[in-house]
Amino acid sequence: MTKEWALCRHCRAVVYAKRLARNHGVCPQCGGCFPLTAQEWLELLADHDTLRLLDTDVPSDDPLGFSDGTPYADRLAQARAATNMPEAVVCARLSVNDNPVVVAAMDFRFMGGSLSGAVGELITRAAETALAERLPLVTVTASGGVRMQEGVIGLMQMAKTAQAMQQLDEAGLVTACLITDPTYGGVAASYAMLGDVVIAEPGARFGFAGPRVIAQTIRQELPPGFQTAEFLLERGFVDLVCPRAQLRERLGRLLSVGARRDTAADVCPAEQVVIREPDRVPEQDPWDAVRRARHLGRPTTSEYFRMILDDFEELHGDRVGGDCPAIVGGVGRLGREPVVVVGHEKGHTPADLAAHNFGMPNPAGYRKAARLMRLAAKWGLPVVTLVDTPGAYPGVDAELQGQATVIAETLRLMGALPVPLVTVVTGEGCSGGALAIAVADRVLIMENGIYTVISPEGCAAILWKDSAAAPAAARALKVDARSLLTLGVVDGVVPEPPGGAEADQTAAANLLRSAIRAELADLASRDPARLLAERRARFRRFGSGADRLTHSGGSQ
Repeated sequence: MTKEWALCRHCRAVVYAKRLARNHGVCPQCGGCFPLTAQEWLELLADHDTLRLLDTDVPSDDPLGFSDGTPYADRLAQARAATNMPEAVVCARLSVNDNPVVVAAMDFRFMGGSLSGAVGELITRAAETALAERLPLVTVTASGGVRMQEGVIGLMQMAKTAQAMQQLDEAGLVTACLITDPTYGGVAASYAMLGDVVIAEPGARFGFAGPRVIAQTIRQELPPGFQTAEFLLERGFVDLVCPRAQLRERLGRLLSVGARRDTAADVCPAEQVVIREPDRVPEQDPWDAVRRARHLGRPTTSEYFRMILDDFEELHGDRVGGDCPAIVGGVGRLGREPVVVVGHEKGHTPADLAAHNFGMPNPAGYRKAARLMRLAAKWGLPVVTLVDTPGAYPGVDAELQGQATVIAETLRLMGALPVPLVTVVTGEGCSGGALAIAVADRVLIMENGIYTVISPEGCAAILWKDSAAAPAAARALKVDARSLLTLGVVDGVVPEPPGGAEADQTAAANLLRSAIRAELADLASRDPARLLAERRARFRRFGSGADRLTHSGGSQ
C-alpha cells in the first residue's frame, strides 16, 4: 500500500493512513491492531510534554563474529538504517495519567524485536533507573525471542532481565508488562511475564514456542485462537485485555493504586456501624438465616466491589493455567485507601450461577486469590475479602489439581501476610472453602449471613441420616450471625437494611463500605509484627479454652 493508505491484515479493509494514526493504529472497521513503533508506544502512553528519553548509550556487539552468509554486523547496520534506531528497544521517563514511570518499549521492526546483549542491557538499565528513583517500571514487548546471531550471550539476557525484575520486587516497586503482537520466545519467557500486572492488547499473540515451531517440531494440531490474548486471558496468564483507547487511563489507575498515590477523594471519616454486642443483633432462627444468606437477590461480590470501591480494576488469572470464575479479585480504592480485594462470586440467575460454578472455587481460584494477596504484600496494601460460598468445588478435577494443598497453602499465606486483612461473610460461608480466604485480622459477618463447618443439609445427612433435618442441624451448628458473635468466631456484625441486602442493595453496600473502612482505619497504625502477632493469637485461642471465656468484641 501507499503511505496514504494501509491494508488491515485482520479484515483486509483499506484504511486511510491519517485516520488510522488518529485511531492509535486501530482499524476502524474491525478493531484490529496495527503494529506501533517503540516511539509511537511511548507517545501513546505519555502525558503531554512528559516524555524524556533515557540517556543510555549501549553499543551493539558481535560476540560470535557471526555470519549466515551476511555478517551480523552488516545486518545490524541495515536494521539501523531501516528504523533510524540504535537497537530494538527505546527507554524513557514519562508520566501516565500523572504517574511518573520508566518505560522500556520494544520495536519489532528492528530484527524482529529480538533480545540481544544490548537490548538486555538497556532493559536492565531501565529497571535500575526505576529502582534508583523509586519509580514503577512499564515494559512494552514485541519480539520473536532471543537474537540467534548472539548465541548464548543473547540467551543470558533472559536471566539478566529476570534478575532486574526481581530487584524491583524486593524493593516493592510496581511493574507492569504490556504484551503486544507478537511476543514470543525468550522475551515471553523472561521479563514479559514477571510484571505485577500483565496487560495484553486485543489479538496479541504470545507464547514460548510459536505456532510454526510447534507445527514443525511435534506436528500437533493447534486449537482455534491459540496463544492469542483472549485465549491466554481465559487460561489465567494475563490480568486483562485492554483496547489501546483505554490503555493510558486503565494503566494509570493501576499505577496510582500500586504506588499508593493519594487521589484526595472521600475524606469523610467512616461511620461506625458494626454491632459488637451479641444482644444487639436481632434474633432469627438459624434455618431462616441459611435461606436468607442464599437468597439470589443479594448482591454478588463483584457487585459489592463496584459499589463500594472507586477505580476498581479486576485482575485475572493464577499465572499457571487457570482463571476460576468462582473467585473474583482486583484493586481499587476504598475512600482514599488503595486496597486489594478478593471474594467468592455466585450470580443471580441459573446461567450466572453455572458460569461461576455456584461460587465453588477450584484450585485455580485459590491460586488466583493467593497471587493477589502476595501482590498486596509487595505493594503494601490492605486486603479485603468477601466470603459467599457453599464450599470449595468437590469434583474429581479439583482433587487431581490439588484442592486440599492450595487451600492449606492459602491458609498459611494469609496467616503470615504483613498487611491488614479484613474479611466479611456477606452471604454463605461454608467449610474450608470459605475459611481459605478468611484468615483475617478482623472477621465480620452481615446480619443475614451464615458461617459453618458444613452445610446444614450435609450435616443432617451424615449425623441425622436425613437431609430433611437440615433446620435442626442449622440450629445445632449455630450458623447465624448472633451465635457466631457470641462464640467469638466473628468480631462484629454488619447490619442490613430493612428487608435484607436483597431488598436494598445500595443501602447494604453503603453499610458494608462503612464497616470495612472503620476496621481498616483501626488497623492502619499497626506495624507488620503486631498485625501478625494479633492475627495468630486470634486464631490460636479457638479450642484453647480462651474462646469460652470471652468473644473478641472488636479492637484488641
